[in-house]
Amino acid sequence: MKNILITFFCFLLSVPALRAQTMKELFVSMPDTLSLILTPVNRADCVDFIASGMRAQVTNRFNQTSEVTVLTDEYLHAQITENTVWEMRSLPMKDSLSVICFVKTIKAPIEDSHIMFYTPNWQPLPANEYLPAPPVVDDFFRTDLNEAQIDSLYKLRQQAYITFIKASLSPKDNTLSFTYTTPEYMNSDDREKIQAYLRKSPVTYIWQNGHFIRKD
Repeated sequence: MKNILITFFCFLLSVPALRAQTMKELFVSMPDTLSLILTPVNRADCVDFIASGMRAQVTNRFNQTSEVTVLTDEYLHAQITENTVWEMRSLPMKDSLSVICFVKTIKAPIEDSHIMFYTPNWQPLPANEYLPAPPVVDDFFRTDLNEAQIDSLYKLRQQAYITFIKASLSPKDNTLSFTYTTPEYMNSDDREKIQAYLRKSPVTYIWQNGHFIRKD
């Protein structure tokens, strides 16, 4: 009985520690399957360099330079390759646990993002539970257009047959912003024309009650 109580007490002590993991700890504990380009030593070195006030640059598995540019208790921004950016944020849940939002943006050559969610021990979670209503293309355009403008925009969108959307996590709070990057692959004339119909600000979501909801 005494041994059971000791074991249970140790378990209780361990739970808060799991819940209180910082982004530094989460980054270092990433499984290799999610971090093929950065070794565990690379990730640990980045954390150590930042703690020492140094630039967090390392030579990755492919003999290229990777750099963690921002690292706080809840947020990470890293330039993994010249064309790849990682962002991560630890997001609170009602039960005092947290989930990790991982945004991977690749520029090839147009920026496009993939959003994933994980438990603190890096088990994958269904994205539609935490981002149930991601933006669609219509969300990026103005709604105050007259009939002639709507017709002009329709013709321009016929040229934009591939959709690219960039996602960005805020380093300051639990917001997720989306930018329509499709015009970047259009010719300069069409790009200039279609930009006149775009919203002036990104489509923004805020973390609330365990999932992202549209802010505006």
